[in-house]
Amino acid sequence: MQRLTVAGRLLITALILAAAFFAFRYFGGNEALRKLSPKDKEYAESGTLPRADDKTAEGVVEESSASSSTSSESEASDQPRQSFSYTAPEPQNGKLKGVVELGASGFNSFVVRIDDQKRWKLEKAEFNNSLVMENMATDEDIRTGLKSYIGKMLDFGVGGRDIQFVVSSGAVKAEGTPKIIKVLKSLNYVVNIVTPEQEGSLALKAVLPAEFDENSFVVDIGSGNTKISWKEGGSTKAVETYGAKYFQNNTSDETVTTEVKAKAKQVPSDHRKTCFIIGGVPFELAKAVRKDKERYTVLDAPSAYKLENAKSKAGLNIYRSIAEATGCNQFIFDWDANFTIGYLLTLK
Repeated sequence: MQRLTVAGRLLITALILAAAFFAFRYFGGNEALRKLSPKDKEYAESGTLPRADDKTAEGVVEESSASSSTSSESEASDQPRQSFSYTAPEPQNGKLKGVVELGASGFNSFVVRIDDQKRWKLEKAEFNNSLVMENMATDEDIRTGLKSYIGKMLDFGVGGRDIQFVVSSGAVKAEGTPKIIKVLKSLNYVVNIVTPEQEGSLALKAVLPAEFDENSFVVDIGSGNTKISWKEGGSTKAVETYGAKYFQNNTSDETVTTEVKAKAKQVPSDHRKTCFIIGGVPFELAKAVRKDKERYTVLDAPSAYKLENAKSKAGLNIYRSIAEATGCNQFIFDWDANFTIGYLLTLK
């Protein structure tokens, strides 16, 4: 039998490929192509491969996370949300206690039930924007607001001696804070003023479950300042940096990013697995992705959020800086916790 020439073999190969292609189209290939995006259909029909930088509305071709040009900081901010399952222990035969936080952005009140093992449960919370930092709250505004909170807590069942008032470290810097202290003293209440380091420690006491002491840290992004805290060698470490209203002082995003990253890098590398986060801006971030009434919400990566108002943007810059500096990709917002609850946990 005469051997086929090279040209003959190529012709037969071409005929086989053509037959396979038409068979594919006839037996369902058209349907498969119709399901592809326009760009992907173009690739399928032309036989070309997509480039790493091609992006379409229907899908994004992701670059390999192992790329040598990708830093650990950018990787941390682009990780998808992870699941988090943890149930806080319930107090047994606890007692109701109340606390009013005098914060840089307003008054917040919390009623919690605490038992003798310091297990606690939030029973009631109330939030109010009083424009304290802007010094736009009058003595009467403060008196009315505080009396309202006190009255509601008494009606809920909290004893008068079990109501505490705590001035946040951010609010201490505000011009209007002396008004609050003056009004409270006129009502015969004691005001507890905390430093940033104390506030960070109290936030950790309220937020961080004991099971996470050795591998996690806590962030509290407030209006006046941000506190970063963690456990180390049996003690609590806490550092302070810019708060979410830094823009009011004409401080640039770049300046804040540099300092926040420097402070966040103080968290030991073995404590960066999970971050428990609280504060006004984290509340806004968690609200966008919360499922039902879960207590713990895993935040999206910073790059997933598109925020409009100045405070939210500033808080997001702080969140992004912490994520990039620590490489942590699991930030858990606790809907019930506040640093003032940590203060109640220090009381007998």
